[in-house]
Amino acid sequence: MNPVIAALLGVVEGLTEFLPVSSTGHLILVSHFLGSEGEADKSFDIVIQLGAILAVVVHYRALLMSRVAGLFARDEASVSLALALVAGFVPTAVAGVLLRKTVKRLLFGPLPVAAALIVGGVAMIVIERALARREKNDEGLDSVTPMRGFLIGLGQCLSLWPGTSRSMCTIVAGRLVGLSTSTSAEFSFLLALPTLGAATLYELMKAKSELLATGHVAELAIGTVVSFVVAWAVIAGFLRYLRTRGLEPFGVYRIVLGLLVVFRLGR
Repeated sequence: MNPVIAALLGVVEGLTEFLPVSSTGHLILVSHFLGSEGEADKSFDIVIQLGAILAVVVHYRALLMSRVAGLFARDEASVSLALALVAGFVPTAVAGVLLRKTVKRLLFGPLPVAAALIVGGVAMIVIERALARREKNDEGLDSVTPMRGFLIGLGQCLSLWPGTSRSMCTIVAGRLVGLSTSTSAEFSFLLALPTLGAATLYELMKAKSELLATGHVAELAIGTVVSFVVAWAVIAGFLRYLRTRGLEPFGVYRIVLGLLVVFRLGR
């Protein structure tokens, strides 16, 4: 690990965290081809998600402040959204604690990532085409009920498999429960706050000795700052894109990338 590699990983994290292409999967692939696959490197990939979390806070600062104020005022819409976020977070939190070691041991590798990319890409294309004619008449975040949030949270559990993509799982789950693509994406971004925040803090507590022992502190700072700047730009651009276009191009990209990785590993 050096500052250049840390910055590169920060760019990869920022570019891919909120796109439905799997940031963890991309980081695992990049780390593999750079020869950085130790336990500390795996933890590094998770911890620099903090930059993406901060990007969501900055981008949605007005909305977050308004909804927090609404909670104190017992505003129905604010309370409902907060409950939806809690309901979406709980399933992944429970699954993450129970399966963390198994996932890191069995699925943090290029071949499992390639398989998840391909399967997820096919699923995105099929579901996008199946739902293309569905009426998109939801009322934005106000239409995300606690039950819808819980169902999206169940879908998010699938993202524990690196390569599936937390963003893909939550956006597709949102579409399946009746939300528009753009509303699903916005809820996905907000759900990232408790989900990625908890994962980052948990990983810091579990792996802080390894990260400190390997001298990753400066590199962690670089990777986190770079991921923040890049993710902030991606959030706004992705939302603009989704208001007029769908997810199918990302599905094609996933399939092509997954096949390229399989081909590369088979040589």
